[in-house]
Parts: sequence; structure tokens; C-alpha cells
Amino acid sequence: MEILAMNWKVNLYLAFLAILTITCKGRESQPAIDVPQDVAKVVERPEFSSDSAYQYIKHQVDFGPRVPGSEAHLKCSEWLAQKLKDFGATVQVQSTQLTTGENKSVPCYNIIASYLSESKSRILLSAHWDTRPWADQDDEHQDEPILGANDGGSGVGILLEIARQIQKHGTETGIDIILFDVEDSGVNHVEDSYCLGSQYWGKNPHELNYYAQKGILLDMVGAKDAVFTMEGASMSINPSWVNEIWDTAQKLGHGGYFQYKKTNSIIDDHVYVYKYTRTPMIDIIHYDQTTPSGFGSYWHTHQDDMEIIGKPTLQAVGETVLASIRNK
Repeated sequence: MEILAMNWKVNLYLAFLAILTITCKGRESQPAIDVPQDVAKVVERPEFSSDSAYQYIKHQVDFGPRVPGSEAHLKCSEWLAQKLKDFGATVQVQSTQLTTGENKSVPCYNIIASYLSESKSRILLSAHWDTRPWADQDDEHQDEPILGANDGGSGVGILLEIARQIQKHGTETGIDIILFDVEDSGVNHVEDSYCLGSQYWGKNPHELNYYAQKGILLDMVGAKDAVFTMEGASMSINPSWVNEIWDTAQKLGHGGYFQYKKTNSIIDDHVYVYKYTRTPMIDIIHYDQTTPSGFGSYWHTHQDDMEIIGKPTLQAVGETVLASIRNK
């Protein structure tokens, strides 16, 4: 992920999106968006276990930092693929070598799980599963990799639990879950050095001319203090889908997490998915304007461990995503 004019992700860069022109606002956000009047309508609460999602995160963290090219990275990729197979998905692992912003060649394993593969009506759910090779925002041991419980682990943990629920309850529409690799090896001064796995997949999708009608990216969605605002690029790519998801969160009682406030545009996997496949994907991402980085005090530090993960946050995000894709 990248935020320009801060650390990585705020955006003048969406100029390459043909229908978008977004101006960098620094860390100033736009005024809060009025809450629709019908959000009190009842929505069916889906089954989702934050306990299970938490354990899936812990299992990833127990491998250690999942830095591309490490033994932990390889072992975790094998475990993730097998779990998705265990949950009844058709699984492909897209393997390749990519060159990082430091001009280092690393292995990339994009893990793709599909349900109802024959359906033309599809929803894409994704997260990145690799972790940062260095703790550049920490005061100590900056050259050592981070565990990435939140940044990497949390979105994957939620998607694994969603896969388990899909196996249990079925789905009426095609679902693709893609765990993108080599997202977090970027460097500030090298353009397009983040999100390498999604860039590669976008140019080389697992199906020729792949397209989903809508999509959701989960990034840093497990912290105890998480706040999810309406990310700017998402609001440009698919504003109706953003509003629908935030409305669903309100109806489920998760309005404290999902706030009707538009904030900075962020360069993340969803931007490249849209650029290369035109799948209108949005980003659910923790954005905290009270910190210098915008992403929490533990972001890209060694504090990004299981201590910061909150089960209520996992429950809120998991229920919201499941309800949204079922009420499509």
C-alpha cells in the first residue's frame, strides 16, 4: 500500500485511472457524509466467528514474518492454499518471480480460491498475505521484518472464516477470494513498487478476460481501535457499493467502526485490480488521522502483533462483508 505526501498511500497517482482525477489532500479529510435515513432497516445477521478468524491470524503470525523468499513465506503459502481447499474452494496458486523496488527478485504466490466457478455473476474478495521486510516506522530494529498481525494477517483471517461460512451455507453467486502476495515490499521513492502481486495478477489474471461485478479489499482490518472511513479511490471507483456496505454496517450495529466520512485516496491492491481488469473493487482499510502515518501507531513497527488484534473488530468487518455479498 502506498500513501503519497505522508508515508506511502495518498494519491495524486490515480491519474492513470481513465475515469478518475483525484487531488492529494494531504491529511485533511472532506466533511462527514450524511447518514441515509433508511439505515435502521433490519438486515439478516450472518454467521461469522471472530474466534475462528482470530485463530487464523494467529496461525499466520506463528509462522513468523511472511517476507517473500523466506521459509515462513513458503510454508504459510502452502497452509493458506490447503485451508481454502479444506473449505471447499477450487484453488489455484499463481507462482512467479517479481522484482522489488530494491531490485531484488523474490517469489510471488497469489492464492486464488473460487466458488461457483461456472457462474458469470462474480464478487471478488481479497487481502494481501505477505508482511513488511523491515520496520521502517519503528524506533528500534528498523532493518528487521515485522510480524504483520494486522497488516497482512487480519484481512486473510477474516477471508478464511468467510470461506468456511461459504462452505457451510453455500453461495448464490460466484465468489473469488484472492490472497495477493508481495504487496508490502515497496519503497517510497520507487513508483509502483507496492502491490506487486496484484499488479502481476491484473496483467495475467487466472481466467482470460476476468471480470467481477464488484469487489472488496480488506487491509488492516483487525486492530482494537480500528476506524473505517470511506476511502477516496473507492468512492471514485464504486461509490454506490461503498455506501451499500457502510449502510449494511450501520444496520448491523457496527457504525462505530464504519464511519460516513470520506478520506484520502489510497494506492492499494484495489486500484490495480480496477486499472487492469476494470473490476470495481473498494477498500475497507483502517485510516486513523490522529497518527502521523494515518495507519495507527503500530503500523510498520514490531508492535504489529497479536496484542493489537480485537475480536469485536473482526466480528464487525466479517459480518458486514458477509451480509453485503449476500444482499448484493
